[in-house]
Amino acid sequence: MLFFIFHILLLLPAGIMADLASDRAALLSLRSAVGGRTLLWTTAEQTPCNWSGVKCDSNGNRVTGLHLPGVSLVGELPLGIFKNLTELRTLSLRFNALSGSIPVDLSSCTGLRNLNLQGNRFTGSFPEAFFSSLRDLIGLNIAENNFSGEISTSFNNFTRLKTLYLENNQFSGTLPELENPNLEQFNVSFNNLNGTVPKSLQSKPRESFLGNSLCGSPLDKLCPNSLNVPPAVSVDFNRNRKKKNSLSGGAIAGIVIGSLLGLVVILILVFIICRKSGKKTSSIDIGGGMKRNDAEVLGEKPLTGSGSNGFSVAAAAAAAMTTTGGNAGGGDVISSNKKLVFFRNSTAVFDLEDLLRASAEVLGKGTFGTAYKAVLEAGIMVAVKRLKDVTVLEPEFREKIEFVGAMDHENLVPLRAYYYSREEKLLVYDYMPMGSLSALLHGNKGGGRTPLNWEIRSAIALGAARGIEYLHSHGNNISHGNIKSSNVLLTKSLGARVSDFGLANVMGLHSTPNRVAGYRAPEVTDPRRVSQKADVYSFGVLLLELLTGKAPTHALLNEEGVDLPRWVQSTVKEEWTSEVFDLELLRYQNVEDEMVQLLQLAIDCAAQYPDNRPTISEVVSRIEELRRSSLLRGDDHGSNRDQGLGPDLSM
Repeated sequence: MLFFIFHILLLLPAGIMADLASDRAALLSLRSAVGGRTLLWTTAEQTPCNWSGVKCDSNGNRVTGLHLPGVSLVGELPLGIFKNLTELRTLSLRFNALSGSIPVDLSSCTGLRNLNLQGNRFTGSFPEAFFSSLRDLIGLNIAENNFSGEISTSFNNFTRLKTLYLENNQFSGTLPELENPNLEQFNVSFNNLNGTVPKSLQSKPRESFLGNSLCGSPLDKLCPNSLNVPPAVSVDFNRNRKKKNSLSGGAIAGIVIGSLLGLVVILILVFIICRKSGKKTSSIDIGGGMKRNDAEVLGEKPLTGSGSNGFSVAAAAAAAMTTTGGNAGGGDVISSNKKLVFFRNSTAVFDLEDLLRASAEVLGKGTFGTAYKAVLEAGIMVAVKRLKDVTVLEPEFREKIEFVGAMDHENLVPLRAYYYSREEKLLVYDYMPMGSLSALLHGNKGGGRTPLNWEIRSAIALGAARGIEYLHSHGNNISHGNIKSSNVLLTKSLGARVSDFGLANVMGLHSTPNRVAGYRAPEVTDPRRVSQKADVYSFGVLLLELLTGKAPTHALLNEEGVDLPRWVQSTVKEEWTSEVFDLELLRYQNVEDEMVQLLQLAIDCAAQYPDNRPTISEVVSRIEELRRSSLLRGDDHGSNRDQGLGPDLSM
């Protein structure tokens, strides 16, 4: 009997008798078909578990993960290899040059949880066989390929799916209802889709649907059936004529008199408006050229004044400000101390009137208020922050802002001047022409983007750390309190300057600014009270953002569904360190050691418990050391050659 069972097992299909040897053979077939820089798998080893990019289960019996991002794989995936890799849980082939269709035998990997094929040249439709077999999928990313056809309603079969990225393909047709309650990250932008955004997806960000012919919420474009056009009705003209003829003479007279009175009222209002505008000889207006839509899009209430299409304080001036010559639009004359106050070595080449007359544009709306770029008549450019919800009284405000203005370091954005009145509180900074680190990392992803190499990123990290170190050196209780990539501004040479420091104290005890999710340390419960160790945590998240290219607010990257620090830690723990790095860093050679060192530093900074985090001075020293060792080796970090990471980046 046992002999009979043994022969039956020998006759079973290879997929059922699959083992590590069959996994090894499948991987060698993959290497023969697509090559790749890091597929230097030695055939002398009987186990593939030690090969770069290959992960096995805890017993070393089967291959469970294949991580080969950005390693120059070229060609088509061979048909038949996946029917042997049946225990595969993760397949990551992102940012290669693979073409053709996805092999249908990938459906044999019924336990697959994460499939990442982003940034290749795959064509055809998404195989229907996957919808019935890959039921455990949690993350699916096939963005930036050439997939076509319609997006199937069968995506609803992936009931565990948390991430679905389909953007930058050639998908067409309408977008189906996807009623998966677990779906957290979703993007179908820049395809050929049309029709209405389904109700089940209307809670997703509008950026998830751009570049299509879609309409409806959350997009600005209304759908034809939502315009509330009244339906056509049959009209009885004789009946209407009878109704018109039935109007009494009194009703007609009332209509005529009412119309005349309305016209008179309108003329009086026009006369009053014209007279007021003629008398306002010294209206104060910042940015008559700023587009109204800019403020409206940001949700900013325009400063009231003579023009609603600019950053204008004319009406506020009518109540609280005047020029030296007298009233501004009839407002009360204010005391002479209501003027622009300059700090330290600032050369006052302009005054309040110059500033308020300057043209301006919205730079962004932040935690403490809205920032504007103001261009004075002399051609000088400054950044003006209009504070909101300031609760402290004038003496306390001046004391605290004087402390902020005394901060003088090359890695801080200098506060040049301030203005305080009951209605308006303005801060004047140096203008940083290259914008924020956040915009540089996550803004332009098109063809004109200049890749951020290792030298630039590590220099930005060091500059920001030095700025924070300077703040912390002024006392144990001095912290920034709001460290994030949008508060690291850049000079023309991409030098880092930390902004928004000290403003949490200036705003007052009743202000509870809403910090951007992802940066706040776990022990912080009151955003008004942030320790220096909490600053270090936020800086650690910023370092991870620099290295991964991923914003903390979009960090639900895999099946754990956790924040950026925990995702990086879990990935590194599984010895797939190269998987976390931004593709733009993967192309530079000879920087593996420095990248891993900075990654480890970021993980240390983002430790769960404050006592386990280094001080910011220790952070500065470690960044200086790794940059020094890099320069001593004479590595060419700025090269644009398409070089990848070496075969071993595990920690």
